[in-house]
Amino acid sequence: MNRLAEATSPYLLQHADNPVDWWPWCEEAFAEAKRRDVPVLISVGYAACHWCHVMAHESFENEAVARLMNDDFVCVKVDREERPDVDAVYMTATQAMTGQGGWPMTVFATPDGTPFFCGTYFPRANFVRLLGSVATAWRDQREAVLRQGAAVVEAIGGAQAVGGVTAPLTAELLDGAAGQLAREYDETNGGFGGAPKFPPHMNLLFLLRHHQRTGSTRSLEIVRHTCEAMARGGLNDQLAGGFARYSVDGHWTVPHFEKMLYDNALLLRVYTQLWRLTGDRLARRVARDTARFLADEMHRAGEGFTSALDADTGGVEGLTYVWTPAQLVEVLGEDDGRFAADLFEVTEGGTFEHGTSVLRLARDVDDADPAVRARWQDVVGRLLAARDTRPQPARDDKVVAAWNGLAITAIAEFQQVAALLVSAGDEDANLMDGVLIVSEGAMRDAAEHLAAVHLVDGRLRRVSRDKAVGEPAGVLEDYGCVAEAFCALHQLTGEGRWLTLAGELLDVALARFAASDGGFYDTADDAERLVTRPADPTDNATPSGRSAIVAALVAYAALTGETRYREAAEKTLSTVAPIVDRHARFTGYAATAGEALLSGPYEIAVATDDPAGDPLVAAARRHAPPGAVVVAGAPDQPGVPLLAGRSLVDGRPTAYVCRGFVCQRPVTTVEDLVAQLG
Repeated sequence: MNRLAEATSPYLLQHADNPVDWWPWCEEAFAEAKRRDVPVLISVGYAACHWCHVMAHESFENEAVARLMNDDFVCVKVDREERPDVDAVYMTATQAMTGQGGWPMTVFATPDGTPFFCGTYFPRANFVRLLGSVATAWRDQREAVLRQGAAVVEAIGGAQAVGGVTAPLTAELLDGAAGQLAREYDETNGGFGGAPKFPPHMNLLFLLRHHQRTGSTRSLEIVRHTCEAMARGGLNDQLAGGFARYSVDGHWTVPHFEKMLYDNALLLRVYTQLWRLTGDRLARRVARDTARFLADEMHRAGEGFTSALDADTGGVEGLTYVWTPAQLVEVLGEDDGRFAADLFEVTEGGTFEHGTSVLRLARDVDDADPAVRARWQDVVGRLLAARDTRPQPARDDKVVAAWNGLAITAIAEFQQVAALLVSAGDEDANLMDGVLIVSEGAMRDAAEHLAAVHLVDGRLRRVSRDKAVGEPAGVLEDYGCVAEAFCALHQLTGEGRWLTLAGELLDVALARFAASDGGFYDTADDAERLVTRPADPTDNATPSGRSAIVAALVAYAALTGETRYREAAEKTLSTVAPIVDRHARFTGYAATAGEALLSGPYEIAVATDDPAGDPLVAAARRHAPPGAVVVAGAPDQPGVPLLAGRSLVDGRPTAYVCRGFVCQRPVTTVEDLVAQLG
C-alpha cells in the first residue's frame, strides 16, 4: 500500500500513484522492516530534480521493478528539502562509500537505519540487479552486511563530529581565503571549476565585502567578470529573469533548467551589492529582474516563496525555454527574428538538443544606444508573451523556512539600494517602481507567513504548503536564515517586533543546537535521533546552518548591543576558521560573516522624522561598510534599541555611528557621516 497520498511534500505526492509500497520517513516504516526482517530502501530526491524523474519513470512506475522492491524491502521516500537532516546523514554515507553524491540518492539500510550500501541514480537494468544482490546479501551474508554498516556509521560519525581544531578568523586568514579564490578562479569564463559549473554566490558576497575592507581590485574584478558571464549566459533566463541551478558546461551556456529559490535569493544579494558599490548598469538590471522573478514567479499570495520550478516540462528538459531561428521569425517577423537570433546566439545548429538553442546575450546592450535597448526590450516582451503560451514547468510549491529567510533578506537589501540609486529621471524608473512594490509585498507576505504559520509554540517548523504547516522540525539553517531575515526587516521597516522575533529564534538556537566547543549541530537536542547527529560546517548550495546562525548573531548583536551574541558568533566562527583556511570555496558565507565582524560591524542609527527621505539615511545605506546595520526613525522608538537615547541635535536629523560598541560623535551633515564611514 502506497502511503504518500496524504503527504504535504510535492515530491512525495509525485510518487503517490507508484506501484511501490512507499512509506514516508517515520518510525513505523523501520518497525515494519524489523517485523519483516528486511532491509530499508531509502530513496531521497526533490521535486525539481531531473534524474529523480527519470529514475521514477524507469523503475518506480514499473510494476515488475516495484514488485521486487515490495517483496524484499520496506521502501521509504524522502524529500531532501523537507528533511535536510535525513539527507545530510545519508549523503555523508553515500559520499564516504562512493566518493561522490547527488540526487536521486539510493540507500539500503538495516531496520535501525544504519546504511550499508549507497548510490545515486541507477538505470533500470542496473537497479534490478542491485535489488537482487542486496536481498541475497541480506539473507546469506548478514554478518558482513552488518559489519559494513557499522563501518559506515563510524565513518560518517567522524565526518559530522564537532569538537575539532579551532582558530580565530583573522584578517590574514580572510585575505588568504580571497587569494585562494583568486588562484582557483576561471580567468576565461568566470566562476570556479569546470563542468558542471554552479553560481558561486556566497563566494562572490565574501569577495565584495573583502573588496570593501581592503580595496582589493582583484576581488572586485572576479565578482564583476563572473556576474557578467552568468548574466549574459544561458544560466540566466534572458526573457523572464531568474537563474537556473547550474550550467552543464564550463562556460554558462546550457543550464540544468530547474530554478531554485535559494540560488535566486543569494544571487539577488550579489547583484544588488555589486550595483550599490559600482553603479554597474548590468548589475542593476539583473537585480531588478531577479527581484521581479521572485515576486512574480516564486511567490504565492498569502503564503511565502515556493521552492523551485522544475527542470522538465511534460517530461522534457528545457522544453519551455529553448528556441530555433525559425521560431524566432515566426514570433517576431523576419527583421526582428534575425536581430534576436544574432543578439541571443540562436543558430541553425543549436546549443542544446535537437537543433534548439538556449538564449544568451551576445553583446553588452545595457550601455548600448537607447534605440538598440528599446528594440531589445520590445523583442524580449514579445518572445516572453509567446513563451507563456507554451507548456510550463511544474512548481514545487512548498514553503521552506530557511530559503524564505534568504529571499526576505535579499529583497530587503534590494529595497534599500534601489530606493537610493533610482531617480525619477531614469529611463526604467517606472518599471523599477513596479518591481519595488510587488517585491515588497511578497517579502512582507513571506515574513508574516513565517511568523504566523511556521512558528509553533516558540519553535520553527521546516516547511508548509497551502498555508498548513508540516511536521518536520526546523533545522539550524532555518533558525539562522529566518533570524537574519527578521533583522533585515527590522532595519528596513523600523518595526521592533521583527527584532524581538529574531532574538527569540537565536535564543532557541543557542539553547537547543549549540555544541560545547562553540560550534552547532544541525538538529536540536530534542529532535528525532538519527544514526548520527549532523553538524556540517561547510557551505554548499545554501549556507551551512553554522554560517547562517553566525550571520544572524552578528546582525542581532549589532542591532541590540548585547555582547553575548557577538561572543557566540566569534566562538562559532573559530570552529570554521581552519576550514576557511584550507577550503575557501566551501566557506563563503562564513567568510562573509567574518568580514562583517572584522569591519565592526558598524552600527548606524539615524534619528529623523523622515526615515524614507532623509539624506542622512540615504548616505548611511549608500556607504555602509561590510555587514553594517542601519536603523532610522524617531528617537527612542519602542522596540528599536539603536534609537534609544539618540536625540536630534539642535532639532536636526542626526546620525550616530558606532563600531564594535564604541561610538563616535553624532553628526548632522552627510559629509561628516561619510567621513566617519570611510
